[in-house]
Amino acid sequence: MNRIAAAALSMAMLATPALAQPFPAKPVRTIIPYSAGSGPDTVMRLVGEKLARAWGQQLVVENRPGGNGWIAIAAAKQAPPDGYTLLQLDDTHMALQPHIYKQLPHDLARDFDPVTPLYRTYFFVVVPVNSPWKSVTDLIAAAKAKPGALTYGSWGIGSVGHVGAAMLESATGTQMTHVPFKELPQLYGAVANGEVAWAFGTAATAGPLYRSNKVKFLALAAPKRLPGYADIPTASESGGPANFEVKTWVGLLAPHGTPKAIVDRINADVARALAEPDVREKLAGVGFEPYVAAPTAVAEAMGADSRKFAEIVKRANISLD
Repeated sequence: MNRIAAAALSMAMLATPALAQPFPAKPVRTIIPYSAGSGPDTVMRLVGEKLARAWGQQLVVENRPGGNGWIAIAAAKQAPPDGYTLLQLDDTHMALQPHIYKQLPHDLARDFDPVTPLYRTYFFVVVPVNSPWKSVTDLIAAAKAKPGALTYGSWGIGSVGHVGAAMLESATGTQMTHVPFKELPQLYGAVANGEVAWAFGTAATAGPLYRSNKVKFLALAAPKRLPGYADIPTASESGGPANFEVKTWVGLLAPHGTPKAIVDRINADVARALAEPDVREKLAGVGFEPYVAAPTAVAEAMGADSRKFAEIVKRANISLD
């Protein structure tokens, strides 16, 4: 063996242990389009603490809010596909935005690989505490009595609250007037004051006003009642359309090409973290439901939601372009 070949072999032997280092060998960062203290941020940090203990490496949450989530998406898209950069998004980014914008600066299905879901949350029908309505039947009757006169609020055009109400209109043959707000506190304050007749809201967003007896929950747009709110019927039980659901879910993606073994490792470790009693208890406290599924199931959920949103967005003519 000549000197150059021997030197090359020695270097390869020295490099082998480094290449074989188990994942993760350094801190992992999760880029999120949400502000610190928000629901997705809180869950990510809670799960991140469990992952850090299991990995012996820190999980760093990098908040990049604004720009419809595109700032965070762009930053994650530029990262190498090595498992050390993750992206946290909800189904609005993953399945709804492609139908309300004619052009996006990214293609999530092409640019990223699904890793794992984290949680999902369902929406209550929120009305003023002094509303005469006692059921979704009453809401539908009021909407049919004066088409277009009944108002509902949401946190913006194209939001889940807006699209969810459009779904209800379609399913019940009603016509209502959408009033968008810029901020959630402003929205639910408007519901409490009777400025709008109703809105969709979660236990996390509308719960504080519910607990202070300023709004009431008519029903939950979910397949079953929510623990902690067992006295609130589902929308179907309250006279709404059968199997009517309005929900959002949050999950993790990784830059396209991230090794499958690493994706599977993160998926399994997140599932273990979500199964821990203290995590489940904290999520339940704000109406969040741990959501565990394989990466392939995440892709299937994105596809199913995309098809559902495409139909309702087209029918309701919702656009942000």
